[in-house]
Amino acid sequence: MSTYTEEVGKKLNDLLEKTYDAEKGFKKASENVEDGQLKRYFSGKAQERYDFGHALKTEIKQFGQEVDKGDSFAGKVHRSWMDVKSLFSMDDEEAMLEEAITGEKNAIDAYDDVLKETSLPASTATILQHQRNTINEGLQNIKTLEDIA
Repeated sequence: MSTYTEEVGKKLNDLLEKTYDAEKGFKKASENVEDGQLKRYFSGKAQERYDFGHALKTEIKQFGQEVDKGDSFAGKVHRSWMDVKSLFSMDDEEAMLEEAITGEKNAIDAYDDVLKETSLPASTATILQHQRNTINEGLQNIKTLEDIA
């Protein structure tokens, strides 16, 4: 039977922090693009990450762990880089999509890392696998948006 260890709690809090970062990054991207379809895409991804964060917080609390709040320094740097790129890029929307693709690939890697944890409770593994698959599907779909940019 799987047990919920402090190490699992730490990994989930790290993943939660990255989820907060992604939510804020997608909101920022939505503000930095003009195309309506891309704005809706980025706004939808921000909402998706908001929902992911709530599911992760609930799961962390269910196993008696503390929930870390806030966002990471790396996330703040990434959003600042998105702002700089949008100011100096000849093609803002393509730059934002490239950043989104990079972020999504990193998110999948982060989920894969946590999913390798052998002591994950079944409920946690199910949530993480669903979120990872949703991100991966979105990454596959983003290719169609690249044609718009």
